[in-house]
This record gives sequence, C-alpha cells and structure tokens, in this order.
Amino acid sequence: MKRTSRLRYSRLAAADRRHIWHPFTQMRDWEREPFLVIERARGNHLYDVNGKRYLDGVSSLWVTVHGHRHPRIDAAVRNQLARVAHTTFLGLTHPPAIELARRLMRIAPRGLSRVFYSDNGSTAVEVALKMAFQHWRQRGEKHRTRFLSFRNSYHGDTIGSVSVGGIGLFHGVFRPLLFDALFAESPYCYRCPAKKSYPACGIECLGSAESLMRKRRREIAAVVVEPLVQAAAGMLVYPSEFLRGLRDLCTKHGILLIADEVATGFGRTGAMFACEKAGVSPDLMALAKGITGGYLPLAATLATEEVYESFKGRHEEFRTFFHGHTYTANPLACASAVASLDVFEEEKTIERLQPKIARLRKRLARLREIAIVGDIRQEGMMVGIELVKNRRTKTPHPPKERIGHRVILDARKRGVILRPLGNVIVLMPPLSITPREIDRLVDVTIESIAAVSRRNISSSAISNAN
Repeated sequence: MKRTSRLRYSRLAAADRRHIWHPFTQMRDWEREPFLVIERARGNHLYDVNGKRYLDGVSSLWVTVHGHRHPRIDAAVRNQLARVAHTTFLGLTHPPAIELARRLMRIAPRGLSRVFYSDNGSTAVEVALKMAFQHWRQRGEKHRTRFLSFRNSYHGDTIGSVSVGGIGLFHGVFRPLLFDALFAESPYCYRCPAKKSYPACGIECLGSAESLMRKRRREIAAVVVEPLVQAAAGMLVYPSEFLRGLRDLCTKHGILLIADEVATGFGRTGAMFACEKAGVSPDLMALAKGITGGYLPLAATLATEEVYESFKGRHEEFRTFFHGHTYTANPLACASAVASLDVFEEEKTIERLQPKIARLRKRLARLREIAIVGDIRQEGMMVGIELVKNRRTKTPHPPKERIGHRVILDARKRGVILRPLGNVIVLMPPLSITPREIDRLVDVTIESIAAVSRRNISSSAISNAN
C-alpha cells in the first residue's frame, strides 16, 4: 500500500469512527477493527480506496442485479438528470413513473394492476399493511384488524413492518412499541419443529397457519409472507407447496395475501418473482432492493383492482389513502428501474441465469466436506450456509464466537465480500456474475470456512490442554 493511500485511508477511517453510526453494526467492535472504504465499482467488483479489488458476493446487500456501472442504466440516469432530478408526485406525475408502472404490470403476477411508489422495502410492506387495514374498514368489515405472519420472518425496520417481523434478535427490544400480530410456525426445514423431513412431512408446518386462520378468520386482515425464502433469517428456503397452500387458505377464509418480494424479486430465485415460481398471485406485493438494479432507492407496492377500488369515493368521504413521502416516485430512480427492466429483456437475464444456478449448486456441494457446515440452502442465486458446532446435533455456535463474522473477514482478505446473518454465510451475487466468478466465489467461501474451522479446532485443543 502506497504511503499516500495509507494516509488517505487513515483520514477517512478516523472521520468515519468519529462521526458515523452504521446500521446493524456493533459500533464498539467497529471502532476497534479495520474496515474497508469502498470508492468505486465496475461489473461485479468493488474497489477500495487503496485500489484493491473485491468480488461483490452479496450484491451490495442484495440490490445490484446487472453489475455495477452498467452502461444502459448509467445512460438512463444521465439522460433523466438532463431533464429533471425530482418533482413531487403529489398532484403531479411524470413519464418515468408512468412507464415503470406500465412495465411492472406486464411482468407482475396475474391480478395485480396498480402501483403505489415508495422508497424502501420496509415502507413498501408498511404501505401494504395500511392498505389492507383501510381496505377492510372501507368494506364495512372493521373487525379485520389483525395480521398473521411467521416466526423467523423479516419485513423491515419501520414500526408496522417490525410488528409483523418474527426475529427476536432484531425486534425484541421494540416489543412495547408494536401492534399485536399473530405468528404461525416458520417453514424452517433444517430445524423443523415437527422433527420431520420434506416431502414426507406433508407440509405439516402449514397446519399452524391454518389453525390460526380458522380460529381468527373474522379478525385477520391479511397474511404477510416472504415467498419461498425467509431471507434475513438466514436464507430459510421452503417448498412451493407451502406458499400455494397458504394462498388457498387465504382464498378460503377471505383473507388478503401480502407477498413481501423485497429480497426475492427481480430474478433472485431464478424467476422474475418468487410467486411466479410457485404459481401464486397475491393481493398485495411489496417490491424494492433490485428494482432499480442497485442504483437508487425506490420501492413499490402492487395491488389488485379490488383493493384499489375500495379507496375510491367522494372527496368528503375521506377514503383516500393518506400515505406518501417527499421523494415518492423520484424520476431518477424510476428511470433507472425502467432501464434495469430493459436490460432484463435485452440480455435475456432470466434465461441465461439457469446454467449459473446449476453451476452454483454443483460447486456448493463441496462445502459438505467441512465438518462445521450443517446446511446448504439455495433458491436460485440466493444461498445460505449454516455453520454449526456439531453437525449431528445441529448445535449452533454461541454468539461470542462470532463465527460468521470471522468467516467474512477471512474472505475479505482473499478478495471477496460476503455478509453473515449470525451463523449463516450468505451468498447472493449479482445476476451478471460469470461462471468463472461463481467458481471463485464458492472457492473463497470454502477456503474461508475451512480456515476458521481449523482455527476453532486449534483453539479448542489449546483450551483443553490447559
């Protein structure tokens, strides 16, 4: 590292430690450990201020779809910037938002016909919850005030989305602030509550939701679900039959189904939307993350015509959906989203993804040779590798070992950016990743897990000897 680079890094790192509070980060550790300062990106790689290159193994937190600095999206943002960077969406509209809504309706699950814009995944879910609640009130069913969600679910960090979240680590401290939701058992196959295995289980875990819906059907406004993958819980992949069964139950009991496709949308599961893979159409669908290709904050809540119509009425009836924010449908963000959809079509992204998914699955199989690898979960390009202390008993590593964090630090030294979710190592590369980069991503993951595992064994041996 050149002296000028070292000095620049030192100045930036000191200023960061002095002024910034990072999300989902224990700042006590951050202030003591070295960290990367990313300055630029190209393709599927990030570059730090010292010029070192890193493969972006998590799509910069699951948003980068076609790689960084894609010429098509760069040009779209520049062209829009030459027209207008922002104009309010309250009482006005603009071409990029209109075109994006039209394009989303072409690819959305059947029955969805309206687009409500916001700026992030949490808000997209919050909008869906509020729409469902107000929909039933305006239909004369004011008793429908409850929401049903699932244990291990994550729907964002705003109060409403946290209320339907089922991860105690993230949400427990805020419990006094939240509204009271209903929670059904999670379809967590690796740690099945019924101690059964798929497909012999007969999707027994769906029985928990069915029981709650049968008993509380007059109270429940909507069921909220992450289709096929409970992502933030550690990439918990579950069978399509569960989602289809849930759709059938909602239809049977007259309950709205909200699909949170914030993480799974835009090709991540190998289809444009996870609902599409399961052959399911929700009543409301939340989109964000990959919607702009990883360029700008944007989100959308898609609704059926039935939900939309329940908000129409005379001005004095106040049936309006009173929700919005300053940057709703920002033109730059909408332009980048339209360009991203252009890239999907022009580069046949989904079609070309299938061999990559197969290659990734084949390469991941080697991880089973490492004793601390308990489970490997994959749905399309979404991967979770659960590390355990004992494979036979599935005993987890205690939090103080920081096993996931140590693995991603080791991978960083080898030039790959990963992100842990506790004891789970997440791989979620850009859809534009090449076969050679897939090999490198998996190889480095294997090397890093193996290295941390060896150090764990050595430390344990020393501890036992003492």
